[in-house]
Amino acid sequence: MNISVQKVQTKEELETIFDIREKVFVIEQEVDPEEEYDEYEESSTHFLAKLDGQVAGTARWRFTDKGIKLERFAVLKSMRGKGVGQALVRAVVDDISKHPNSKSKKLYMHAQLDAMPLYAKFGFKQVGPMFEECNILHYKMELYL
Repeated sequence: MNISVQKVQTKEELETIFDIREKVFVIEQEVDPEEEYDEYEESSTHFLAKLDGQVAGTARWRFTDKGIKLERFAVLKSMRGKGVGQALVRAVVDDISKHPNSKSKKLYMHAQLDAMPLYAKFGFKQVGPMFEECNILHYKMELYL
């Protein structure tokens, strides 16, 4: 199986990742669309993953006042368990590490419980208590590059 991950460059690709997020978060996980799409869409760096040429997943990252936040990791149900999530995390962390303004910044995310083992493989550590976001349980996870 061939997994490719690239940065979103076009409006069409952006619509594709919004479609993935719609299916995973809004439909499957019942997240309110008002909470799914935010004011950071423009300022974030988005990624699109494909498995054997088929659209499979997405993620994004952005600078915040606390460091660099990794967000919106979503893999379509039919594409799960095939390494797409790992490829996305690797691509996002690699991209951040190459950014000139990322040096000595903390990487962090709000990880859904079932995704925590994936992020832990890349060195992310659980920080603080469990909390609820969009009616889904999360932990904050952090990594220092």
